[in-house]
Amino acid sequence: MTIDGFAAPPALVEHARRFRAEGAVPAVPRVAATVLLLRPAGDGFEVYMIRRVAAMTFGGMYAFPGGGVDRSDSEAHLGWAGPDPAAWGVRLGLDPAAAQAVVCAAAREVFEEAGVLLAGPDPDTVVGDVSGDDWEAARQDLEGRRVGFADLLAGRGLTLRSDLLLPWSRWITPEFEPRRFDTYFFVALLPEGQRTRDVSGEADHTLWLRPADALARAEAGELTMLPPTMVTLAEVAAAGDLGGVARDAAERDPGTPILPYIEGLDGAEPSFRLSRSDR
Repeated sequence: MTIDGFAAPPALVEHARRFRAEGAVPAVPRVAATVLLLRPAGDGFEVYMIRRVAAMTFGGMYAFPGGGVDRSDSEAHLGWAGPDPAAWGVRLGLDPAAAQAVVCAAAREVFEEAGVLLAGPDPDTVVGDVSGDDWEAARQDLEGRRVGFADLLAGRGLTLRSDLLLPWSRWITPEFEPRRFDTYFFVALLPEGQRTRDVSGEADHTLWLRPADALARAEAGELTMLPPTMVTLAEVAAAGDLGGVARDAAERDPGTPILPYIEGLDGAEPSFRLSRSDR
């Protein structure tokens, strides 16, 4: 099912044409997770965005905190609150172990890249301020893979609050890209008492914006974003408020992947198309 179309940047068009001409084989996507952190703002809400450093894959683009699933996410034995991995598997269309890894990666990445911890001492509580020096040292150890996420939580008597993550969508990088990701998108409310921090070396700029304002700035050329980011911003903006986001999340299909491709490579104005696919 075609969802929408975007003008394709010339560099990507040439890349796609070259890929097709060479008959190249698509790279296998790496499973990943990303989180839209939201916070109240007046009668609406804002979303937290980061700009990837230029040297990274998709560098210079504004996106949401996230990254690839690690082996440690798959092997983690950690305290768990909210839907169990089997329930998450049904929701995401994955087996329980793979679903746990994706949810764990989402929580880990948002702590690594934004300094926000979706965990608490019990299933009904969220930890407060985690911006102190001891927490920053723990975050750096986690980011440097000197400690696992499960060990970090266990050492502080904390449980992962999987119920704070709401599944939203799943996107797979176009087949012509040399590095591809199979990314599960989640939304989460910034926990009370916590604040985002510009801590990760993977970002060179961060900001909070209303989704509609972020889209307006992207359309004006002030912020550079890829189609998954723009579509997701439009979707959460259409929800109206945080309650609407939660209601919409409950009705969405976060397991069927959306696969962008470029249509009209032989024409004058190629455009991105976004297709739902079982691939």
